[in-house]
Amino acid sequence: MQELKLKGKTLVLIDWANVYGWRDKIEIPDIRKIYKYFSNYKECKHIRFYFGKDDNDKSKRFLKKVETVGFKLVTKPVKYIRVSQKPLILKRKCDFDLEIAMDTLINLDKYGSFIFLSGDGDYVPLYKYLMKKKKQVIIVYEKGHVGREVWELSKSYFRTRFSYLMQK
Repeated sequence: MQELKLKGKTLVLIDWANVYGWRDKIEIPDIRKIYKYFSNYKECKHIRFYFGKDDNDKSKRFLKKVETVGFKLVTKPVKYIRVSQKPLILKRKCDFDLEIAMDTLINLDKYGSFIFLSGDGDYVPLYKYLMKKKKQVIIVYEKGHVGREVWELSKSYFRTRFSYLMQK
């Protein structure tokens, strides 16, 4: 496993819909392994897990497991967007970009480092702000799942592939 060099108290923010989307490139490890990886760092004081709440039993069981493992779960109801009428195809939608940004800014003075599990380019303005405030920014992504905007950032941050962190 790759070792991170953290600079002070660290907040980990996991955008699970993004991470789960990486399954076309890698096998996503059980959430217990992910939690254990980050909780082994004494600097990681809080590990937040963002994922939509659905009414089906599988979703309810998964969210219960997330809390049982030890994550701080942040959730909101899932929306379904019609993609096609015939046949009727609904797409599950539940973005947490705003919640993750707000949690980061609310906790700005409490942490020296922020780890984002998401390759989403929408976070680039937040990353730039954090770097301007001299915060350590670590972006965890997977190959083929990182926004072009992230690659174009200055080298004032650190990025690594999820599969490198989770290697046996």
